[in-house]
Amino acid sequence: MNRKLIAIARRLRKSQTFHEQRLWQLLRAKRLNRYKFRRQYPVGKYVVDFCCLAQRLVIELDGGQHNDRFKIYRDKIRDGFFIRHGFAVLRFWNNEVDDNIEGVYQRIQDALNGRPLPNPPPKGEGKKVRSINTVGRVSSPSMGEE
Repeated sequence: MNRKLIAIARRLRKSQTFHEQRLWQLLRAKRLNRYKFRRQYPVGKYVVDFCCLAQRLVIELDGGQHNDRFKIYRDKIRDGFFIRHGFAVLRFWNNEVDDNIEGVYQRIQDALNGRPLPNPPPKGEGKKVRSINTVGRVSSPSMGEE
C-alpha cells in the first residue's frame, strides 16, 4: 500500500467526525452479522470511510459540503472507481445517521445479504438532490492506479 495513503488514513482515524464515530460503534468488532469492517481504509487510490472487504462493500458518510456540484462530480468518479474494482458503494448523509440510524443499519445489512438496495431521494443537507446509493459489482483482479 501507498505510504502516503496509510498516513492519511491514520490521521483520519484519529479525527473521525461524530457521525463516523456513531456508525463505527455499530460496525466495529464484527457487530454486524459478524462481518469485519475497517474504518478510514485505503482502497486503491482513495481512503474510504468504512469498508467490508469480505463483501466488497464501501460505505461513505457525506456532510453538506458534498452537496456542491464539484463534490458531487468527484464523488461519482470515486464511486465509479470502486464499482469498476468490484465494490458496491453505499452513501449516507450525516443527518441520516442522526435521524434514522436504524434505517442506515438496515440498508447496510441488506447490502451485506445481497438484497437489492433502494435508491430513494435523500433527506439531504441542502436543496439539491442526488443519489445516496451506488450499487454495482464488477470483478477485477487489481486495484492499481487509474
